[in-house]
Amino acid sequence: MSKLKWDNITADDLFNAILALKNLNEAKQFFRDLLTAPEIIEFSNRWWAAQMIDAKIPYVAIQKETGLSSRTIARIAKWLNQGKGGYKLMIKRLGSYFPEN
Repeated sequence: MSKLKWDNITADDLFNAILALKNLNEAKQFFRDLLTAPEIIEFSNRWWAAQMIDAKIPYVAIQKETGLSSRTIARIAKWLNQGKGGYKLMIKRLGSYFPEN
């Protein structure tokens, strides 16, 4: 079974569209047209979980707060620590929701 290649010209076009968004309202409009409400919630919860993992919040608390499975949380932790660096980049750029940690 071959793996799908996500890094391609079509994905580049999507990423360029995202980079062209000018504000939060434009982002909300674009992503709501692009994704279903449950997909936006899922992605939002993954981002929230990444921030909580970075802040050393226990997985059980993350699971309770986000509703994500322990397997998904573990995968997010792996990507946070061994992925492409995107989570770390954005956490550093935007700051933490958990400044006391």
